[in-house]
Amino acid sequence: MNEIMIKRDYILASVFLIFSFLSSALSQADSNRMVLYTPEFEFIEGIYLNFEQVRNNTPILKSRLITDIDYYNKDFFEQVLDNKFIYFFDQVGIRQQVRTSDIWGFSHNGVLYISMEDGFYRITIVGKICHFVATVTTYDTRYYDPYYYNPYYYNYYRYGGYPTTYSSNELRQYILDFDTGEVYNYNRENLEILLMKDPELHDEYSQLRRKKQKQLKFLYLRKFNERNPLYIPVQNP
Repeated sequence: MNEIMIKRDYILASVFLIFSFLSSALSQADSNRMVLYTPEFEFIEGIYLNFEQVRNNTPILKSRLITDIDYYNKDFFEQVLDNKFIYFFDQVGIRQQVRTSDIWGFSHNGVLYISMEDGFYRITIVGKICHFVATVTTYDTRYYDPYYYNPYYYNYYRYGGYPTTYSSNELRQYILDFDTGEVYNYNRENLEILLMKDPELHDEYSQLRRKKQKQLKFLYLRKFNERNPLYIPVQNP
């Protein structure tokens, strides 16, 4: 009799745990809804530690950041992110810190800004394939020879040649895969790879001549986003 009661209690406890788990999952799913992204959509304002938080639209809110900067300061995020570290309270109220260089980016006034090198840049086109422009530093190494113009010294590397590295800033275009968070240089080859997720559109693009592919990159990026709409989770009111 005791063995039967023990088995019964075990079964009831198991059923209760399963029911609790399902109720929790359904409750969490019900608290969010997926909405179609449009240019009017506004991401929740805050700092994103990683791309998963971007996909889920769950940044670290301003109210959880530990800072002396006024929340209503129009340059709030610029000033907070001008420091080597950011400090915040996590979901259970424990103080955390993270290097500013390690975060993905932030959202301000509903707009996404992504971290690239030492700056943050607005993502101007948001969709399954995003597009943005960033300033990057490039380096060029050249050899300088003080005897180069002397006709008696004909060996460039043997007589005084030494490398000099020059740096310059240049604007570059990038695309971001919203399914994976991967960032690519905006060129014909990388766009074609991302278009493979839409076989019909990819075949159409791949049949174009290379010159046309370069000219129509932006058109096919937009076509892809129109044919493959992006949905973002938001909190139910």
